[in-house]
Amino acid sequence: MPYWSLGWRAATVLAAVLVAGSVGVRRPRARRLAPAAPVLRELGIVFLLFALWLLAGSHAHTHVAGAQDRAMDIWRAERWLHLPSEVTVQHAVLPLHWLVRRINDYYAGAHLSGMLIFLCWLLWRHRGAYARARNIVVLLTASALLIQMVPVAPPRMFPHLGFVDTGLLYHQSVYGPVGSGVPTQLAAMPSLHVGWSVLVAVVVVAVSTSRWRWLVVLHPLATMYVVVVTANHWWFDGLAAIGLLALVWPLELALETAWRHLPPFAVPQPLAGQAAEGIQRVSAGSSR
Repeated sequence: MPYWSLGWRAATVLAAVLVAGSVGVRRPRARRLAPAAPVLRELGIVFLLFALWLLAGSHAHTHVAGAQDRAMDIWRAERWLHLPSEVTVQHAVLPLHWLVRRINDYYAGAHLSGMLIFLCWLLWRHRGAYARARNIVVLLTASALLIQMVPVAPPRMFPHLGFVDTGLLYHQSVYGPVGSGVPTQLAAMPSLHVGWSVLVAVVVVAVSTSRWRWLVVLHPLATMYVVVVTANHWWFDGLAAIGLLALVWPLELALETAWRHLPPFAVPQPLAGQAAEGIQRVSAGSSR
């Protein structure tokens, strides 16, 4: 079953199962499986984020008129800035039917799959950098979900401008009727597809020592191209995600620094003395 067909309830259950599995493998009887515990736990966190994304999408506003008005404001702003027309970019590839199908597959599958592969790789090969990257993913996703509560229609809802819904054209759409689907069709701004892909590329380039690490830059470039060609996002949706990432990254660093400087938890002295006396009495009683 493809991940995009999961509902938020099923994704939540899967997250709970993974976290419970991470606890189970730590039991003495499962010592050989103990190294899998952090991987299971972190996968559970990712699927919990995915569930929250789906839940927020299902409760987002579905007033198409307001969403279309905002989308038209974006379209006009892009034309005023002389950005390349998404219609022109899309129509350049539409005659290549085989390529459009692969682009649809990339849009549907590379988003969550790419993040899962990235986090597993980071946890396995660069564990010291994992916690910070995971925290940035959480902050980026949460802030994007808040913004997405304001509906913005994607380009494919404007066929009169020349846009083609490539997913619907080739029966590869991950969406249902307008205002439903996985996620909601009106949660276009910002594009988490682009935000996550840029985050993956930046971290891989920063922590990896391989001479091939720069190839990961192709991932955000391909993602930006794919979301435009499929008419699922405007240029501004991707740029907004990159800008949001640029804000949450230093925020995570600031929160991490503040956490490190918090005073250690100290038990009040009277309570500590009482606890020590209690331990002594228990020890004395057990020695008799």
